[in-house]
Amino acid sequence: MKRKLSYKGLQEGIRTLKTPKIDVWRNQYADKDYVITLENPEFTCVCPKTGLPDFANINIQYKPDKWCIELKSFKLYMLFYRNIGIFHEHVINKILDDFVAACKPRCVNIKGEFNIRGGVKTTVITEYKRS
Repeated sequence: MKRKLSYKGLQEGIRTLKTPKIDVWRNQYADKDYVITLENPEFTCVCPKTGLPDFANINIQYKPDKWCIELKSFKLYMLFYRNIGIFHEHVINKILDDFVAACKPRCVNIKGEFNIRGGVKTTVITEYKRS
């Protein structure tokens, strides 16, 4: 007998998920247009459906304005997801929301390349451009 699988209710409160604070420091070169790249090749979270770990390479490129991301707090922020059940699409968008709220960059592009699971590789890309 086949069991009907349901995703209903698994991610309803994801936008309000309380995450660790990302600290920032004042950019002394806010008058310049330059790019900072952050990469986390060992990102982990949990599949909310199976409870199995998901592994990904997260790549962030941003143009800072007045604030830059402090790396230690960002590392702790990323480690927070290790035990969180969250869909790939949601985690990349949640990181974007928290990143923009923390440093208010000119623009940012976040790419999550998740390891193959069940023969399928997932890549999620999201971006923010201040208008």
